[in-house]
Amino acid sequence: MALADCGHVLSSVPPGGEGADPVLERYGHVLAGKWLGYLSSTGVYGDTAGAWVDESAPVGTGRRNARSECDAEWLERGARVFRLPGIYGPGRSILDRVREGRAHRIDLPGQVFSRVHVDDIASGVTAALERDAPAGAYNLSDDMPCSQNLLVEEACRLIDVSLPPLQTLDEAGLSPMARGFYAENRRVANGKARRVLGWRPAFPDYVTGLHALLS
Repeated sequence: MALADCGHVLSSVPPGGEGADPVLERYGHVLAGKWLGYLSSTGVYGDTAGAWVDESAPVGTGRRNARSECDAEWLERGARVFRLPGIYGPGRSILDRVREGRAHRIDLPGQVFSRVHVDDIASGVTAALERDAPAGAYNLSDDMPCSQNLLVEEACRLIDVSLPPLQTLDEAGLSPMARGFYAENRRVANGKARRVLGWRPAFPDYVTGLHALLS
């Protein structure tokens, strides 16, 4: 088995249908002594009413209980756990949703989110590998949490598309998964990744990221 012979393992596999981690369930017996990395979610922090969270914040209070449990299990095994907010990049961004008419502006004053460009995830994991970073959790996020509405408005401006109407959650007819996205409100701090990994996001804010995608 190739997994048994390698020295480094990075898992991006989400919790399974039963809530357990499928990688640990099936291959956990061959992971001892390896460099371990796991791509988790900042959803483990739950709702903080817009307050900042770092890696010392409590987890397991939000809607992603299965993810929180998998996150904890990887930490127990000595992994570097990379907690990620909303991921965007080529082919997966608000620019695509605006073009397709799927973008929404929701009337939720004070609602903010953090996000991260896929290239910044890659550079964060690479930094942890190259520095042989200590085990533990690391938030990889941009420097400028903002409302989803600001993101939509900038995307519309960049590609010269009319703004979608401002709607309530009910008027928008969102799926349960999409509504869950708006059920939590937090700002994610990335100071530990900067200090320990020497990591700096190439796309520190949504404006920089969207301009790069457009070009």
